[in-house]
Amino acid sequence: MSQSSAPPSPAVVFPERLRTAREYRGLNQAELATKAGLQPSAISHFETGARKPSFDNLHLLADALDVTIDYLLGRVADFKALAGADQLHRHYDELSGSDRKMADDMITMLAARAKERDKGKS
Repeated sequence: MSQSSAPPSPAVVFPERLRTAREYRGLNQAELATKAGLQPSAISHFETGARKPSFDNLHLLADALDVTIDYLLGRVADFKALAGADQLHRHYDELSGSDRKMADDMITMLAARAKERDKGKS
């Protein structure tokens, strides 16, 4: 039986993803820094892995690059993709109260159905 290796940690993935997204957007480090409201040296430190961004800086970088935080942290491969539950809730704020209730009820029903199905397998 072979063991699969664990995915790389966000600390390992982040520097490369940041550089890739910056280059894809056609920005140099100074331009990204200006766009994100950060110091150019911070961008350099983040890309070399010498420093890790705070949550606030991570958010600023994702917004400036028009990518998701999930992408920068290596949780998804696509710039715009969302991971996990975020996919289910990306349009939630646009729904009316009754539509939110319907969505919540449907997700609850599907979760219960999955739980029953899993129970049957044990």
